[in-house]
Amino acid sequence: MLSKKTKYGIRALIALGEHYDKEPVNISFIAESENIPKKFLEQILLELRNAGFLYSKKGAGGGYSLLKNPKDINLVQVMRITGGPIAQLPCVSLNFYQRCEECRDEENCGIRDTFRDVRDATLKILSETTIADLIAKEKGIPKE
Repeated sequence: MLSKKTKYGIRALIALGEHYDKEPVNISFIAESENIPKKFLEQILLELRNAGFLYSKKGAGGGYSLLKNPKDINLVQVMRITGGPIAQLPCVSLNFYQRCEECRDEENCGIRDTFRDVRDATLKILSETTIADLIAKEKGIPKE
């Protein structure tokens, strides 16, 4: 299940992607248009900025804008920045691996094997889906 932080991060990137190559977008505008609590959004945008996805400008006419083209931001990147592991079990996580406490034989575990396949399929979809794809879907534009 996606965390609120991840969902809000994706929504904010979509909003910024719709204004790509334009003036920075004010954080209040994003918070209001996407129905995201402003203080929470500030934390999320700061993380995305620190990860190299956003540029921020202070003062009059300030706000946030994308440093990367929306076509170059895939969902797996956003999820890892905002939500941690993609895998549903810690024993199959690529970046957050932990051995399952109840596991007797990790190498021959049917549950682990199945959820590794789920992880791989999920990673494929999330790696191939970009912010630009989500913008296009929301506008009813078919994927190229």
